[in-house]
Amino acid sequence: MNVNENDARRAFVERRTNETEVSVRLCLDGKGEGHAETGIKFLDHMLDQTIKHGYLDAEVRAAGDITVDSHHTAEDVGITFGMAVAQALGDKAGSARYGHSVTPMDEALCLCALDFSGRPHLSFDYGFAVPKLGDLDAEMIREFFGAFSAHAGCCVHIRMLSGGNAHHVAESMFKAFGRALAEAVAIDSKTDGVRSTKGVL
Repeated sequence: MNVNENDARRAFVERRTNETEVSVRLCLDGKGEGHAETGIKFLDHMLDQTIKHGYLDAEVRAAGDITVDSHHTAEDVGITFGMAVAQALGDKAGSARYGHSVTPMDEALCLCALDFSGRPHLSFDYGFAVPKLGDLDAEMIREFFGAFSAHAGCCVHIRMLSGGNAHHVAESMFKAFGRALAEAVAIDSKTDGVRSTKGVL
């Protein structure tokens, strides 16, 4: 893979099931321009934060059975987003691999750390005290990050260092995730090949 060619770090992924239709188009070397339209307004707002603060140029589209609840759509968006990032990273040659951020949103403070190791893992230490955030079931935030981790081949740690307002907590998570993602997928001029003693990720 020629990591100097932006076209090598783009992806378009479509995923269709009996419950949802999801598409993600993204460029890892973007300016933070794009938008999410999933039918779940709160999820759109959170994904827009990740796009902006992750310096992604991205469009996320979804149509799902939200008349049932937000579960299938939110989870499948996480799956498809993870697949798109993995596709755009390719063999990960030249990328930093690791990224982390500690990001505040007023009283809320979130630590997010990522490792594109090829070994999915989610460590998520927060339980929302409210059942819903706008039109999104609050428990689906964890499910989104779990789905992303599994399909991006990424180790994801999310720790809330402080927080009160549930909206602020969620927003600090998605902003921290975006900032950590930008760092992890960035091209590192010191990295020749993949950043692993194994020689493969």
